[in-house]
Amino acid sequence: MIQTTDKVKEKLNTIPELPGIYKFLDCNGRIIYIGKSKTLNKRVKSYFVDNPKWDKVNRIAPYIDDLEFIVSDTHLEARLLECELIKSIKPIFNSQMKNDEKYAYIKIEEYNRYNPISIVYNRGEASFGPFRKKYYLYKITESLKNLYPIKKSNGAYDFEYHLMPLTMDNDTYKRNKEVLLEIFSCDIHMDFFIAAIKGKMKEAASIYKFETASMYRDIIFNLNYLKSGISGYRNMFIKNIVLKIPYDNGIKLFFISHGRIAYKKSYKRLSSRSYSLFIDNSLRLPVPSSSDEKMSIDYRDILYSEILSLPSNMVIYLD
Repeated sequence: MIQTTDKVKEKLNTIPELPGIYKFLDCNGRIIYIGKSKTLNKRVKSYFVDNPKWDKVNRIAPYIDDLEFIVSDTHLEARLLECELIKSIKPIFNSQMKNDEKYAYIKIEEYNRYNPISIVYNRGEASFGPFRKKYYLYKITESLKNLYPIKKSNGAYDFEYHLMPLTMDNDTYKRNKEVLLEIFSCDIHMDFFIAAIKGKMKEAASIYKFETASMYRDIIFNLNYLKSGISGYRNMFIKNIVLKIPYDNGIKLFFISHGRIAYKKSYKRLSSRSYSLFIDNSLRLPVPSSSDEKMSIDYRDILYSEILSLPSNMVIYLD
């Protein structure tokens, strides 16, 4: 079993089976890792067993000299607090959410005959994002090179897969750019483009060009990631949302506006009158905003995934 200090042994028996965050500290009192769990007691104790489930446990455990924890009402609040603390403290063993300055945008260039789409780190004209996973952005920019020029004729997108990317002259480039801007700016056009690629994939497979078909398949996967990042959140957060999440002492309401929690309140018992007052008070509040969209994307991701995971009766979209 992994060796534990007396401080850790004492605190392990005080951790409740409730949602919250935990912090591991080294012998100098520095926070080296922050995590969250729906059940703190079970998660924290999993670091001090004979055969840990995760490799990261073996890396972190030898440095743990002390631990702290904060209980939250809900798992959603634990996730948001974890994110906030990781961003401010930047513990050495946390790899995600602490380097949001490295999140990137896709930019459609004014003119670049070799690569119409570039990856940039600041929002500018004809840019989309930000995105957390640059790997997919590189895959997108590289794979689309083999489809240029993309044309539009009679409302349909026309392109071919070229083994070697073609060089476009200035006029062809401008038309290709207009098509890309249309596709990236609108869900409907993106869906039409993905449908056209699916058609090409099936056609290639039907004549046994399986390598080409697999390349089209990969392009579809990467474009769906791009679509989700550009518009998935926008579609979900276009309306105000109320979450009704049960917790240990009753039920907690969250009012979400523009992808951020604007107001929350706990109730031992929720009456229809209390619910109506909650909505009225929420709608009077100013719209929440953030000056740093890169930092906000992690909080938005947490809300987005939490909403998708909740039963439909806990998520109310307001008109």
